[in-house]
Parts: sequence; structure tokens; C-alpha cells
Amino acid sequence: MAAKTPNPPAPAAAEGRDSTAPVLRAATLSHRKPTRFRWRPDAAGRAELARSLDLPRIDRFTFVGEILPEGRADFRLVARMEADVTQSCVVTLAPVPAKIDEEVRRSFLSDWTPPEAEEFEIPEGDSEEALPEVLDIADVAREALALALPPWPRSEGAELGETVFAPPGETPLTQEALKPFAGLAGLLKKGDKPDGAQES
Repeated sequence: MAAKTPNPPAPAAAEGRDSTAPVLRAATLSHRKPTRFRWRPDAAGRAELARSLDLPRIDRFTFVGEILPEGRADFRLVARMEADVTQSCVVTLAPVPAKIDEEVRRSFLSDWTPPEAEEFEIPEGDSEEALPEVLDIADVAREALALALPPWPRSEGAELGETVFAPPGETPLTQEALKPFAGLAGLLKKGDKPDGAQES
């Protein structure tokens, strides 16, 4: 009796553990099964990623997912992104920690064309773009992290101050200076006349 042939092992995921993320060529992506990848950059890789996004530091970052074939020539990327980052407070520049845990989806189309300006809308769900010859996982991860970061990080107790503008040599109008006018407007709204005003 012939020995049973064992099933071939599943393909290993493309992986980057140092400062270099996996780089995949579109021509080598499988059209029959997922192409898995994972990127867990080391300290040097995290520092490089932080510099590219103007972040003080990134203490942890993982980007794990797969690229799935769609139809005859298109692909869809689905990944999980987790990160511990530090941003700068927009008021005090004090460090503000943030945790990121998001699903990332991208659709890469072989015949994609950019939409006309009047037809452009922010897509819901997958983000569609042209299928590149080379897919750099670091570029996808960097863009996804930039979109996931809190846009206005503030340290505890930090408040935005009042911004005033005036032409050179003029005294700027502040909210405090405008308070008497606000009171006058309230009186006029009620039908009362300020002192010295005459009935018409």
C-alpha cells in the first residue's frame, strides 16, 4: 500500500521584525489563496516610523494581516494594527500617550482610475486605489497610523487660550472687551432703551 502523501505546509507569512517591513511584488501575489504578512518593527524601526509622523515615540507597533485575491486581477488587504504611541499636546507640548487598535482595509484594483473632482466622496469601508507594482507594507502601515492618530491630542487640564488679531498699531478686541456690547445687545433684544436714547 502506497504511503499517504502529506499535505504541503501552509506558506509562511512575509515578515519584517527589524526596521524593514515586508515588500511584496504584485506579480508574485497568489490569485488562489491569501498572502499573509506581519510587521513588528524593532526599536530602530519604531523610531524611524515615529520620525516620519512627527511623533515623540512609538513604544509598540504591530501590523498583521493578509492580502486576498479579488476576481482575476484585484486584491484586498485586511490587517489589524495595534500601537502604543506618544503624541505632543497641541497646547503645552507635553507628552500624551495613546493606544491604537484598528482594522485596516485597502482594495487594490488593476484598472482603477481616479474619480472626477465633482464625483469624489470619502469612501465608506475599504479604501480603493491602484494596484502598485510593489506593495510596501511600511507605506500602508504608516498611512493607516497617520489616519488613526487623535487629531488634537491634549494633556490633562490643558486648555486652548484665546487668539486675537488686530492690524498693526490697533488694540485687538478680546472676548472681555466685547462683554459690554453683548449686554447692550441683550437689552435691545428685550425692547429696553439704553440711557439717553429717545423714542422715534
